[in-house]
Amino acid sequence: MNKKVNTVIFILCATAFNIVIAVLCLFAFLFLYSGFIMHLLPETGQSWGFMIIFLLAVAVSFIAYRFALKFFMSKVELDKYFDPIFASKYKKK
Repeated sequence: MNKKVNTVIFILCATAFNIVIAVLCLFAFLFLYSGFIMHLLPETGQSWGFMIIFLLAVAVSFIAYRFALKFFMSKVELDKYFDPIFASKYKKK
């Protein structure tokens, strides 16, 4: 495989990883919210719970994605296996 194929495969896998982490976090936070926290709040405040949980799940998945990407970048030499996504219009001399 060449560098462009590696780059496309990496982008697809990283996107799938981010979506899976977000969905898992969403279900875990919804489980915790409906099981423990929802009963402690008044009825007027319960409707805001899903919105806060959704934003929290997105934030946690973003943080997990960044840690995973930093770990991957420390283990793999990117210039050797991947092609830049956005090539510079002008080459530096």
